[in-house]
Amino acid sequence: MGCAGFTCSKHSLCALNILYVMVSLLMIGIAAWGKWFGLVSSFQVVGGVIGVGVFLFFVALAGLIGAMKHHQVLLFFYMIILFMVFIVQFSVSSACLAINREQQDHLLEVGWNNSQSTQRDVEKSLNCCGFKQVDPNGTCDASCFPNHSCLPCAHKIQEHVGEVLHFVGGIGLFFSFTEILGVWLTYRYRNQKDPRANPSAFL
Repeated sequence: MGCAGFTCSKHSLCALNILYVMVSLLMIGIAAWGKWFGLVSSFQVVGGVIGVGVFLFFVALAGLIGAMKHHQVLLFFYMIILFMVFIVQFSVSSACLAINREQQDHLLEVGWNNSQSTQRDVEKSLNCCGFKQVDPNGTCDASCFPNHSCLPCAHKIQEHVGEVLHFVGGIGLFFSFTEILGVWLTYRYRNQKDPRANPSAFL
């Protein structure tokens, strides 16, 4: 038998939103942990990840409450927001998987030039200096800099950026399909009648 009943739809929607709550808390925890231990010094990166985590948490909380109470208004707005998130996430994930080497280099250079805190994080973690060339008269947090043995960071970043983009794109695509599943479950659940409610009531 398929999952076609009211109770099954309710439990499936609750389980999906509990998963989203766990993912959002994990995102917030990892970002805060990275900032606390000094792994990431860029406030924009940490703030962005925490912001996405908080947004996902409240969306999932609205979906969970709406599913438990069969609340029509909450479920409607949850369905609309989740569908918009699906469109954005599917587009970004597809772009991550389709981006070529030249576009990767351009985006990396733009990101490098826009944040000095990110530059310091990368130089320290990858033990490199500069993006495409090392400036011996500049400053660098890498341990190789005093010995003048540093290589430009662009080469080391490019070794891993393709794998990271494909990984992020794959994870994003996976969760985008769970979001469209959530939209479908919500739409169906909203149009089902609660068997414990008044049979003559329109839900």
